[in-house]
Amino acid sequence: MNAYQLRYSPPDNVPVQLALNPTDSYELGSSQSADLWLDEPTVARRHAVLEVRDAGVFIEAKAGRHPVRLNGEVVRHAGPLAVGDEIRLGDAPAIHLECQLPPIEDAVEAPPSPSPLPIDHATPDPELCRQLQEAIGRSLDLYRRNVLETLSPKELRAEAKATAEGIINDGDIRLPEGVSAEELIAHVVAETVGLGPIETLLQDSAVSEIMVNGHNQIFVEREGRIKLSPFRFSSAHSLTQVLDRIISPIGRRLDEGSPLVDARLPDGSRVNAVIPPLSLNGPVVTIRRFRDDHLDLTALTQSQALSAEMAHFLKSCIENHRNLLISGGTGTGKTTLLNALSACIDRSERIITIEDSAELKLQQDHVITLESRPANIEGSGEITIRDLVRNALRMRPDRILIGECRGGEALDMLQAMNTGHDGSLTTAHANTPRDALARLEVMALMAGMDLPARAIKEQIASAIDVIVQLSRMPDGSRKVVAITEVDGMEGERILLNERFVFDAESGHRSTGSFT
Repeated sequence: MNAYQLRYSPPDNVPVQLALNPTDSYELGSSQSADLWLDEPTVARRHAVLEVRDAGVFIEAKAGRHPVRLNGEVVRHAGPLAVGDEIRLGDAPAIHLECQLPPIEDAVEAPPSPSPLPIDHATPDPELCRQLQEAIGRSLDLYRRNVLETLSPKELRAEAKATAEGIINDGDIRLPEGVSAEELIAHVVAETVGLGPIETLLQDSAVSEIMVNGHNQIFVEREGRIKLSPFRFSSAHSLTQVLDRIISPIGRRLDEGSPLVDARLPDGSRVNAVIPPLSLNGPVVTIRRFRDDHLDLTALTQSQALSAEMAHFLKSCIENHRNLLISGGTGTGKTTLLNALSACIDRSERIITIEDSAELKLQQDHVITLESRPANIEGSGEITIRDLVRNALRMRPDRILIGECRGGEALDMLQAMNTGHDGSLTTAHANTPRDALARLEVMALMAGMDLPARAIKEQIASAIDVIVQLSRMPDGSRKVVAITEVDGMEGERILLNERFVFDAESGHRSTGSFT
């Protein structure tokens, strides 16, 4: 197969050359996330798409009031293109298709290039997947709303599988030698009506995080280590369809007007998605998974996340209605520890949990779960964490658990802790216990009330009893590195007393002892 490239010479600017990889697609348009950016008023954000197939390069017009011209002729679909063909989008300068010449070998030995990404053996040929996916879509008419509404997900999957088997058995799509029809059908059906390769990764209990960086790159975290997965989506369009299936059931939207969203999967996994124009890598999806088994303090002690003495102290704090702040960086296990500590709460108490996306899994019977809501398409209807904290005070809670404090809700939380709701718990991002107090002070100021700094510090000192600091070690393990008591104020400074601390061994941060 020939190697191709595009050459585009914008006026008064440096010519651009775009190498075309086999079996890949490229967006041409005025969006800065496009593979070939044409900054022209007559060019739409996503004006055309080039696809490189085994048979050659094909072009398809996507949008825009101004046409796509190939060698002067208006086209909607065309291909395979020939070397030297001229493409024009609107009134932009011409784009030429050229052969990609191999680099001239230099007399001086070049430095070694970075190791290529592992070859994807888990995903079938993208072009073959695309053909079968389109054939299934045409047969089922998946774009008709009544089909989606009348079939359950299980029925739709069974129908798609039967349709795919029929397409292959009838010879409408011929499989190359060595391609497993069963594996191809499973992969394509998952992308067409399910979650694509994400489904397989969700079945792996060792995977704690799934990071999709565009359609052709998926990283996973196992045991605290991030590695490239052998899976990928067959196209950017397939990934976009999967995102639609994730967010549609919960009434959220993801488009250029609202290019980022938080959602959750039916199993409780947290999903964050960012799409162009905010993301220049294409759609970026981050899925935080939570263990099916409920970790308690005993399990955390056995995994050496904390010592038995630490666990006993924290259990005593919960039973005696002490207010706890769990702090740490991203992915340090704050929510896991909060879940474990909640198991120590008496089952007779009324607990209200408040989160952006429900992640806590409490074992008690009397639990009220509240979840914030973003604004709708008109920009109204938003319910913030702060609104929920205020409302929770009218719901006769024994304890309030806030998934994470990020803003002005910190002031309402402190006031709740100071007005009879002892034993409440929350988390916050901070690197040390002292930093956690400073962050609380800043977040309280975000409430918009003109309070002196000393008054806020006094609120913090009287509300927070214990700070539990977590950290992720270089080997990927998570540990409670400090348990610190708040001992009131001295002048303008909040006093802290370290009860427990993790002493790392010299030269090795991952191992050490709890003292």
